[in-house]
Amino acid sequence: MAKAHTLKIKLQLLLGEDIAMGPGKAELLEAIVEEGSISAAGRALGMSYRRAWLLVDTMNRSFRERLVATTPGGAKTGGARLTATGLKVLADYRAVQAAVADAAECAALKSLQRRLRTSSTPSPQSGKRR
Repeated sequence: MAKAHTLKIKLQLLLGEDIAMGPGKAELLEAIVEEGSISAAGRALGMSYRRAWLLVDTMNRSFRERLVATTPGGAKTGGARLTATGLKVLADYRAVQAAVADAAECAALKSLQRRLRTSSTPSPQSGKRR
């Protein structure tokens, strides 16, 4: 049974129209650390190599310094790794997420939750005749 009162916070760092960093990109960076390649990280997260590569490309273009460095040559001699900047950005993003989660436990949130219904009511349009 799902909780009646759940707060979901999705933290995204935007640069113009691009999402420079968000939860999915942070997961991808962590997977790159674990897997040592973009393709293996993508597979581990259930995404295509192209999707993973596009996310890495967006991150690398969004920050002043690259977050992910790649070496050609496949799994035996090449791969991908987070740069020092990439490790710092990932750590800072996770720290901000933790701070926001802590702030979400404030009295104002508890007040909002007390005012919520125990379940949502049907939309007036859901019973609309056609």
